[in-house]
Order: sequence, then structure tokens, then C-alpha cells
Amino acid sequence: MPETPKKSLNLLDSTMLIMGSMIGSGIFIVAAGMARELESPGLLMLAWVLSGIITVSGALCYGELAAMMPQAGGQYVYLKEAYNPLVAFMYGWTLFAVIQTGTIAAVGVAFAKFTGFFLPSIAAGNYLVSIGFLKISTQQVLAVSCILFLTALNFRSVKTGALVQNLFTFAKIGSLLVLIGLGVYALFNRPQSVAVDWQFSRPDLTPLALTGLLFSAMVGSLFSSDAWNNITFTAGEVKNPQRNLPLSLFMGTAAVSLIYIFINLVYVSNLSLAEIQNAPNDRVATTLMEKLIGTSGAYFIAAMVMVSTFGCINGLILAGGRVYYAMATDGLFFRQAARLNRNGVPANALVFQCVWACGLALSGSYGSLLNYVMFAVIFFYILTIIGVFILRRRLPHAPRPYRIVGYPFLPVLYIVLATGFCLSLLFYKTEYTLPGLGIVLLGIPIYYLVKARTGKQEKAA
Repeated sequence: MPETPKKSLNLLDSTMLIMGSMIGSGIFIVAAGMARELESPGLLMLAWVLSGIITVSGALCYGELAAMMPQAGGQYVYLKEAYNPLVAFMYGWTLFAVIQTGTIAAVGVAFAKFTGFFLPSIAAGNYLVSIGFLKISTQQVLAVSCILFLTALNFRSVKTGALVQNLFTFAKIGSLLVLIGLGVYALFNRPQSVAVDWQFSRPDLTPLALTGLLFSAMVGSLFSSDAWNNITFTAGEVKNPQRNLPLSLFMGTAAVSLIYIFINLVYVSNLSLAEIQNAPNDRVATTLMEKLIGTSGAYFIAAMVMVSTFGCINGLILAGGRVYYAMATDGLFFRQAARLNRNGVPANALVFQCVWACGLALSGSYGSLLNYVMFAVIFFYILTIIGVFILRRRLPHAPRPYRIVGYPFLPVLYIVLATGFCLSLLFYKTEYTLPGLGIVLLGIPIYYLVKARTGKQEKAA
């Protein structure tokens, strides 16, 4: 058994893993809900621009930590070094319980949902099993099958997973650029354009209330932009990590953020606010393409989402197992997860992740769980970036191949914006935020139970 994972990922692989993990189904649908909350195209665009600033600044801050500690587990390792094992475990627990596995389940169902566009038998209401509370649909079965297939594929080697990731990421980027191109072409070649209201204020709201509303509406845009930190989970398998990790974090997040901003510009320039708000099933991209090229546009979008979600699932599966592997080596996860297979892959950790993700997909609970995760996600991002200041003070002479551009202003900017987001969620979306915080805090008693069990096992040995 190899002592450490093999270093197989180059700069292109790392960048594609970031972009592929970020781009899922969100960019095609979340604009509808955001438009309903903000009631202004100008504010909708501002939300996406702010989300891009938050995402890229966060990635630049993580670059210093990634280059300093290029180990499997990424953010888990940074939190352990900056704080203590308890804080790191709370992150790892939340990642396993909700963030990574819940997202895998949700994106898997999104893949199956859009597959149903071509195969009507794949539907949420087409049950294969219906016994009391146990109902399993063809949609859920396809989602689980997809998760199982991609998990098994990632047993082979990290390079195999990366090749799949690269293929599907290039395909989804190309499709998004086609969407942008068609929207721009239509904008300049139709007799009458949509009048866009670029007002960035609301007369019915005070500046403070508007700021809170703007931040709370950014749940959709930040969720669509999340998972960029997944490359840090695989840091132990990246070639020349001191260079490639910071560079890929910047290039991947900047590219996706720009694509998202341009796509939303296409939305608001070609669709009225009402059309965005009332898009059937929130499928704004489908509404746009049907308007531009007719019914064939709906099939184009369905195919785009299938490609996008399939690649996203692969990236999430590939990266997530590395965190549980790192936790297991610290005695804070199932011991079997610390084992690597003959390909240098933490296959057992991938299995644990797969089982829980499939369980969430079959239970149907992933949707409600995901409503709770964004507070937890951003909360741990804030803690990690505060950790940059802690480690600079505690370990001033530690090697730092890359230092944050614009330090300390850039990390402070991230912390201020992200804290504003979290406070807005606490005020405007309490019903989601408090359960999310509860999931995080549940990690405390679980940590001590795990520690007690590990101590007994060590004494018995």
C-alpha cells in the first residue's frame, strides 16, 4: 500500500477540477429565484458581481494556505493547523453529513431530471418501489446509478478521474460559451431589444434593508459558485503544488465567475424581468433558448445540463474522498478510510461517501439539507481565511511559496463581505440558517464520542 497518494494532477487538471466542480445546474436555474427576491435586473447583476468578487478573493487567500500545506484534505488541514482538531473535525463532519454528499445527491438528481427530457420514463413520479413511506422513482435510481458509476471510475486512479473531468469540463465550458454567443448575437440582430432597468436601489427599502436583501439573495449565486475549494482536498496529488495550486485557484474561479456574469447579462438583456422570475420550473436558460431558437433550444439546454451535472458529480466525488482519508489518518473517521488501494486512491473513503450520498438521493432529503448548507460553507470559509492571519503570527518563518496579493486588504475584504452574507442569512432566512448551524454544532459531541472510541481502541491494542 502506498504511504501517500501519487502526484498525478498538473495545472490543467487542477484548473478543470475547480471549474468542473463549480459549474453544475445552478447557473441554469437560480437566477429566477434571485430575480423574484431582488425585483431588479440591476440588483441581480450586482449580486453576481459580488459573488464573483467573494469567490475569487477567497480563492486567492486559499492559495497561500494551499502552497504552504499541500496535503490531502486541504481545508480540513488548514483548520487543524490554524485552530485545533475539533474545529477541523466540525468542518469534516459537516462536509460528510451535508455539504459534499448532499450536493452530490442533489446534482445527481438534477442529472436524472434533465435526462427525463429525452427519456420520459425517467421521472420523479414514476415509482419502481412504492411501499408506505418508501418510494423510489426511476429518477432516483438513475441518480444513484450515476453516483455509483463515477465512484467506481475514480477507484482506478486520480488521473483517470481527472481525464473524465477534463473532457466534461471542456464540453460544458464550450456549451456555456455557445449560450453566451447566441444571446449576444440575438441582442444585436433583433428589431426590438428588452429595456433593462439598471437601477441599483429600491425605493421601498432603506439602504440597510436593501443590503441585507441583496446578501440573502446571493445564496443562489454563491451556491452556484461553490466547490472551488475542492482542489485543495486533492493537494497531495498535485504536481508542483506550490505553483499549480494558487495559480489554478485563481484561473478557475476567475474564469467561472466571468462566465456566470456574462450569462446573466445575456439573461437580463434578452428576457424581461417577469420572464426571468416566472420561468417554468425556474429553468431560465431553457426559457432563453426557446425564445432564441424555438423548441429545439429546450433540448439543447437539457443536454447542456446533463453534461454539466455529470462532470460536476465526478469532480465532487473525486475530491471529497480525500478529506475523509485525511480525517481517518488522524483517527477521526472510519479507520478503513485511511487505506489506499493499489492505484494510490482512498477507495474506502470514496465508498463511505458514495453510500451516504446514495442514501440521501433515495431519501429525498437532500433538497432540504442543501437549504441549510450555504451558511455553514461560508462560515468555514471565513474561519479558514482568519486562519491566514493566525498562521502568519504563529508561524512567521514558515515557507510560503505564494503570499496573498494585497494582504491584508484582500482577506479583510473577503471576511467583511462573507460576514455580511452570514448575518443577512441569520436575519432574513432564519428557518434555514439555524438548522444549518445546528448541523455544524452537532459535530462537537460526535467529535468527543469519536475521540473516546479511538482512545479505547488504542488501549485495547
